[in-house]
Amino acid sequence: MTDKDYVGRLENVIKQMLTPLKGIPFNLVIESLSGKKVIPFDFKNKEDLEILEVLKKVAILGGKGINKVGIESKRPNEVGNYIETFVKEAMQRCGLNPEIPAGKSGKKKAAGYPDIVFFFKNKPYYLECKTYNLENISTTQRSFYFSPSDDFKVIYDTHHFMLSYEIVLDGRKGDKNIYKCKHYKILSLESLSLDIKYEFNSDNQRMYSGKDGTMILDEGRIG
Repeated sequence: MTDKDYVGRLENVIKQMLTPLKGIPFNLVIESLSGKKVIPFDFKNKEDLEILEVLKKVAILGGKGINKVGIESKRPNEVGNYIETFVKEAMQRCGLNPEIPAGKSGKKKAAGYPDIVFFFKNKPYYLECKTYNLENISTTQRSFYFSPSDDFKVIYDTHHFMLSYEIVLDGRKGDKNIYKCKHYKILSLESLSLDIKYEFNSDNQRMYSGKDGTMILDEGRIG
């Protein structure tokens, strides 16, 4: 094989890698990453209906907690960072014992999917917290994502829920907006359609060392 043929094949491989995969079912992705099954919600299952009723109470209590104090933020897309506290407080009041999920190592990690693991009748469930507004609810704006991890935070065969609040602007305080909520949605994620797109990345060591890629053209002290 000539160098030209090798480079050509390598370019084709990279092009194939960069082609986004679309419409991958959530349950298949979770099972491939964790080895754990996403159990579908069943409206004919008595226990599923019971947990849904409790989650409705959580949604309403959490929403009332948000509206009591309001969430201060400069940008609406940052509001979702604050709602988890209100949701956990509501879950505690409803006896669901919310916790930060842990991976197989047992180490609890706040970052990454899912946000919360909770327990109902001694059974574990996962819950993700989100926000939306009516302006973007029908758009293709990316709003849900997660990445593979060596210590992925899914260790149970169970349901995967999402609680999402519709956020509205309700005034200003200083240089920040005040947001409250007016609607909630409780979702079951097992059939959510996912896309995946690869990315290239590097790190500071390679970027700034001048040894593994970039050429340092000049540098100097200021002042």
